[in-house]
Amino acid sequence: MAWRELGRKSIYASVSRILTSKAFRDTALSSNLLSASVGRVRGYTSNSALLGDDTLSCLKNRFLIRRFHATPELLKGRDDDVVGLQKPKKGKFKKKPAKGTPPVDAPYVPPKLQTNGKSTSEKTIEIFDGMTTVELAKRCGQSVATLQNILVNVGEKVASEFDPLGIDIAELIAMEVGVNVKRLYSYEGSTVLSRAPVVTVMGHVDHGKTSLLDALRQTSVAAKEAGGITQHLGAFVVSMSSGASITFLDTPGHAAFSAMRARGAAVTDIVVLVVAADDGVMPQTIEAMSHAKAADVPIVVAINKCDKPASDPERVKVQLAAEGLPLEEMGGDVQVVEVSAVTKKGLDKLEEALLLQAELMELKARVDGAAQAYVVEARLDRGRGPLATALVKAGTMVCGQHVVVGSEWGKIRAIRDTAGKLTNKALPAMPVEIEGLKGLPMAGDDITVVDSEERARMLSAGRKKKLEQDRLRKLNEENIAAAEKKKKKEQDRLRRLNGEEVSDSETEEEEFTRIELPIIVKADVQGTVQAVTDSLKTLNSPQVFVNVIHVGVGAICQSDLDMAQATGACIVGFNVRAPPTSLTLAAAQANIKIKLHRVIYHLLEDIGNFIVEKAPGTYETEVAGEAQVLNIFELKGRSKARGADVKIAGCRVMDGHVSRSCTMRLLRSGEVMFEGCCVSLKRETQDVETVQKGNECGLVLRDCFDFQIGDVIQCLHQVNKKPKFISSESGAVRIEC
Repeated sequence: MAWRELGRKSIYASVSRILTSKAFRDTALSSNLLSASVGRVRGYTSNSALLGDDTLSCLKNRFLIRRFHATPELLKGRDDDVVGLQKPKKGKFKKKPAKGTPPVDAPYVPPKLQTNGKSTSEKTIEIFDGMTTVELAKRCGQSVATLQNILVNVGEKVASEFDPLGIDIAELIAMEVGVNVKRLYSYEGSTVLSRAPVVTVMGHVDHGKTSLLDALRQTSVAAKEAGGITQHLGAFVVSMSSGASITFLDTPGHAAFSAMRARGAAVTDIVVLVVAADDGVMPQTIEAMSHAKAADVPIVVAINKCDKPASDPERVKVQLAAEGLPLEEMGGDVQVVEVSAVTKKGLDKLEEALLLQAELMELKARVDGAAQAYVVEARLDRGRGPLATALVKAGTMVCGQHVVVGSEWGKIRAIRDTAGKLTNKALPAMPVEIEGLKGLPMAGDDITVVDSEERARMLSAGRKKKLEQDRLRKLNEENIAAAEKKKKKEQDRLRRLNGEEVSDSETEEEEFTRIELPIIVKADVQGTVQAVTDSLKTLNSPQVFVNVIHVGVGAICQSDLDMAQATGACIVGFNVRAPPTSLTLAAAQANIKIKLHRVIYHLLEDIGNFIVEKAPGTYETEVAGEAQVLNIFELKGRSKARGADVKIAGCRVMDGHVSRSCTMRLLRSGEVMFEGCCVSLKRETQDVETVQKGNECGLVLRDCFDFQIGDVIQCLHQVNKKPKFISSESGAVRIEC
């Protein structure tokens, strides 16, 4: 009991020292800490018994806490000399230990997109400057939160879903979602003025399109063309005698350049359809009419070569009307002008017809603000780098602007007109050549002017990513289709092995040994590369698969040679200079074929013959000759050493020849009685290998003894038939197996 009393007194003494301290009194008065007590100190019946003196008179009539805990508020106000819990002393600032690796931003994780079972890669939406996130989400088929997440990842500030977006940001979001976009521009608040018409000259090959343009602008471009035909898409500005200016686009007429004609029709205002008066309507004439109708562009017909004696313009008009072209003379709205590029007859009437059509269309364009342009052609210059021939559709293109051309970007370093002179700006309907791009764009790409280099880089990277995704998706679809086809063939084979019948529709495809012919294409301009590639792909056949593994613009270089050596490809150069002697020798040592051509006719013919040589061909059974049975001889009673009895058919060869090594077929009244091999063929008493037409012979067929006089014996042999290269008058080519 004594030790308990001693401990109690010690506790009371400690409590008294704490409660009598100045720090505790000040804290208690300011924060009223003791007003929330739940009981009194055990052992005391009144406050005065504990407080005794006047030291704690401030705590009269207040309850005391039963248990004391060290709280941050209590520890903060205590003095240093107080007995009991000590306040932590402030020490010097301690530097945090440096981490071994620098901080790394978290990688961008694309958001999970909503899918409705349909592929979004083929979906195209219209975007414009100032559209909101909500409207873009509705068109893309995604939630607003998903689009806001993409906005954050591309570095844009997200304020409200109803805030307007720039057209570049809208395109970035749409590409991230995986949809194609079509930009719409508004002319509100812009200066709109009249512009010169853009006229595309189209027609069949060798109908005088380039000669007609030469007569209009008094030049001689046609004389400089390789092979006398146009193989590029050219743009010119012609100042007419009336003082007006017209922008002309000259398109090739060969069948291989269909994509060029389609691009020309898509960007033009008026199509001049050139038809030769002595030749009439041809396949490319009908194709040019189809392109113009698809683009909803008015047509003006120019019947050329009216100075020739064999010309018949009336016949041409009847042919055009038969193709569904409403001519003015027949109650339609299509103007027809008879011209001659040689004598320059009717050129003034053609000019008048074009200006009249342009006046009826009231052609106007925006001249202020950022430019909208279209790539007519693109090429690679050895000294100036990638060059793009562009046609300005609206706005003004100025040197120093940042542009995005397809999936490439750059800063316009120089602008040149069609005469090659430097200019500071390009106005609507003005064809110019721009330089300063980082890469070579595709012909037909749109040129978009952006505010900064950063925005140009972002748009270019987004478009390249979208193109790569589309390419991989298409490749995956082809692989899946090939796997399904292979699986179906295997199932048909197993069904035949099990004795099940397979329908003719499932086995109608003949089995060929198909080989692959890899080709590398190099050309002078981007449009020609596309034309040559498309033409080579038309040469695919069941026996040979033409695989264009690489295309490029410019001369043949060492990297092309290395790729050809690694893949076993053939290098095709069109309108490019010959490679250096070192490359030619290296190609000869590596057995790599390099084919250089400047005319599309010769190129396709050469490649077509090369494909025919590479084709394995198909083996077919043909009748080499026929012999008629005139008499039958039997050899009986032969010894075992000389063999069993035999029947010999005495025949006369009626057609072709008969060979002992070939298969024989016995026909009786047109019906096949036997088919087998020949074991003996003699002429008179000598064994021979072949008997020609008109000679008599005796032959023995293995296991065949049913001969009758008048039977016909056919000699069959296997022939390897190669495919044929066929070229039409219009220039279209194909491989026929």
